[in-house]
Amino acid sequence: MTNRADELRRLLNDWDFIGVFDAAINTDEYDCLIQPLTRMLTAGAGTKDIARFLDDEITGHFGMSPGLVETAPMAQRLTEWWQSDRR
Repeated sequence: MTNRADELRRLLNDWDFIGVFDAAINTDEYDCLIQPLTRMLTAGAGTKDIARFLDDEITGHFGMSPGLVETAPMAQRLTEWWQSDRR
């Protein structure tokens, strides 16, 4: 599972919706999302469910204004990544 977590960390860091990723000093900013996303994807959550979760985290956990970050494309990317790796 570590490999999957590392891949998911890379995807989240590439997205870097708050703009703080720095490979030299800050690679774990989004690690709080890895476990819940993995659980959701394993359970078969769809793009809309993933986007809703990301919206909730962005506003509730990260304290950003609703609608400030477009989550649908990332949710799509995550579900496609998860499904492609399962084939």
